Amino acid sequence: MKQITRTPIVILNFKTYLESTGKRALELAKISGEVAEETGINVVVSPQHADVWQIAKEVEIPVFAQHVDPVDAGGHTGSILMESMMEAGASGTLINHSEQRMKLADIDAVVKKVKANDMVSVVCTNNVETSAAAATLKPNFVAIEPPELIGSGIPVSKAEPEVVEGTVDVIHQINPDVKVLCGAGISAGEDMRAALDLGAEGVLLASGIILADDPKAALLDLVSKI
Repeated sequence: MKQITRTPIVILNFKTYLESTGKRALELAKISGEVAEETGINVVVSPQHADVWQIAKEVEIPVFAQHVDPVDAGGHTGSILMESMMEAGASGTLINHSEQRMKLADIDAVVKKVKANDMVSVVCTNNVETSAAAATLKPNFVAIEPPELIGSGIPVSKAEPEVVEGTVDVIHQINPDVKVLCGAGISAGEDMRAALDLGAEGVLLASGIILADDPKAALLDLVSKI
């Protein structure tokens, strides 16, 4: 499994856009790998589950699942088994994304299972209070993303900087080993720079890159002010 070795980090969530599905997902992952190699920035891609295996085989950057379910192997038709993502080549997973919310006990179960298998956990949160709760579970990353700003083009690092700063502060008090990422509306270099200046160690983003006319140029711009 390809591991995260440094920050700042860019996690590109492919979601379920047609522009990041199947062959186009592989093309986007390869572009992300090129940007990582050219800039030295740690870029991670998080494609749809059906695309993880193919992408993980063909790129050198880490690949994360978009979600795994809090289930063990057995009779759970339709669930996403963490072990299947690990076998497919994923080295981590998003957890509790605003589009795939989970109960706190389920988040805890997934974080523990991910940790036991030396994978990376990224727990998504929507405010300072849930960030604090997430930090007690000891994931590798907490990604703060106010849901009203996701896909809006309005970066949280500018619209609600107090949410990012508050998350950084409370997590450093609870568990300084947990790193904070900034998401929602992030798309340009100044957005990422603002996130880092607020104490985040990277960003989680999607549409600003996925739907760009030139995804590589958009990614290069994203990391241009680091």
